[in-house]
Amino acid sequence: MPCFLGCLALAFPRVAVFLVWLLNGGYFTKAFGSALLPLLGFLFLPLTTLAYAYAHNSLAHGGSLTSLGWLLTLIALLIDLGLVGGGHSQYKRRQLRS
Repeated sequence: MPCFLGCLALAFPRVAVFLVWLLNGGYFTKAFGSALLPLLGFLFLPLTTLAYAYAHNSLAHGGSLTSLGWLLTLIALLIDLGLVGGGHSQYKRRQLRS
């Protein structure tokens, strides 16, 4: 099941955020402390939101993230930004062709 959720998160990160919230609502509350940041993460950086919540709940020691947790969050952020930037560059290419 965790492997399936990981593959689902990479393919459809917003669906995975919704499922994590639906099945275990306290997971995001422990990591973020409020409902506003996970909601913004759902809208703008869903994979980063999932990675930070995982790092905080599973990889943190004594309330602070480990370097592996920060690395995981940074990689997720780069993937999220790459997906946004890649979509914009494809849009510009299509506009130039027409």
